[in-house]
Amino acid sequence: MEKAASMETKPERKKNRKKMFFVCSILLWILAGCSIQTGSGNQKNMSEEDKSRETKDLLTEKDSQREGEFSEKEDFSELIYSHSMDLQYAKEFSVDYYEGGYGEIRIGEVGRYLLIPEGKPVPKKIEEDMVVIQQPIQNIYLAASGVMDMFLSIEGLKTIGFSSLKGESWHLEEARKAMEEGEILYAGKYSAPDYELLLLKECGLAIENTMIDHTPQVKEQLERLGIPVLVDYSSKEPEPLGRSEWVRLYGLLTGQKEAADQAFLEQAALFEEIRKEAEGNVTERKKETKKETVAFFYITLDGKVNMRKPSDYLAKMMEMAGGEYIYPDRGQEDRENQAETLQLEEFYALARDADILIYNSTVDGELHSMDELTTKSELMKKFQAVKEGNVFCTTDKLYQSSMKLGTILFDLHEIFQGREEQLTYFYRLTK
Repeated sequence: MEKAASMETKPERKKNRKKMFFVCSILLWILAGCSIQTGSGNQKNMSEEDKSRETKDLLTEKDSQREGEFSEKEDFSELIYSHSMDLQYAKEFSVDYYEGGYGEIRIGEVGRYLLIPEGKPVPKKIEEDMVVIQQPIQNIYLAASGVMDMFLSIEGLKTIGFSSLKGESWHLEEARKAMEEGEILYAGKYSAPDYELLLLKECGLAIENTMIDHTPQVKEQLERLGIPVLVDYSSKEPEPLGRSEWVRLYGLLTGQKEAADQAFLEQAALFEEIRKEAEGNVTERKKETKKETVAFFYITLDGKVNMRKPSDYLAKMMEMAGGEYIYPDRGQEDRENQAETLQLEEFYALARDADILIYNSTVDGELHSMDELTTKSELMKKFQAVKEGNVFCTTDKLYQSSMKLGTILFDLHEIFQGREEQLTYFYRLTK
């Protein structure tokens, strides 16, 4: 034992002392919380103000620790730029590489992150708006469920420790199985995470979707607890493949850069192949027939119709696959919201003659028959596509399959070509 201890380097001893201090601080915090619940009457009656003060003291102590860690490190401004990630489609993130393996990640117009490679020091002087992410990253809290498929495509499931969805809400088999076996823990939904669990299990990163913008206090609390927060903006990408290219960012974060590049290139190649084939088919048919018109929708509980806007990635893919997407002309489109709710009568006037209807099962689940559809509204019986039996429904796993856009585009192209034997994410409603 003495020999082993003597072999421990000074930096390792410093790192281990810091880790032990952090663990002890957390345990003391938890024990303090237990004493409040089980101790004397005065402890039981501790005011919310006192509890808040106690938490603030702990957070202040942690902030001081982090500041102290930077005291002996180099200045960020001294890092030497090397090159940037060559992105093909993505517009909402960028990566600049620096010598030594450091990386600066920019997301949208607000997110800046400094990626610290394993074994490298954290710079002393960092710009105020920069969030530090240290590798290796473990026990990720994944609140952006749409990117789980990206992690699966690069064998990055082992880096995810927590989910904002319960097991039954996952339609990706590997994710659901990991939750059932306790490899991934439910840590509360994005707006109300289990902070104590995330701290106790040493969450290394929280990946949130843009819904976190509605609860900024959650993001602030996670960051104050020392958990960096990265907001996924893939849903804001103007091009469908821009969404999939975010796998390259997650490959970088998890040390699976080559696997991520390969996964993206495979999907991009399939996607472009189908798109070119669809363009060729449309050109050949142009002299004789028009494009198949298609409406994508679901009926809300109050009997209205929700439609995805033309800027939505699925609407764009329907156009790329050879269809003509039906949507009311509103002039300049609001890009912040990707959907619009219409009165059923307005939808009827818009899509009654549509060649194909596709029902979006995301909200109220899958439909399997025309009777289920017309039960939602008798007016649906008057639609041409309903009369002719040309109504399809999405499977429940469509929106979680962010790395299957090539297959989704193939499905849509098959539908517009009158073929449905090999569909994966869509199926025809029975009469």
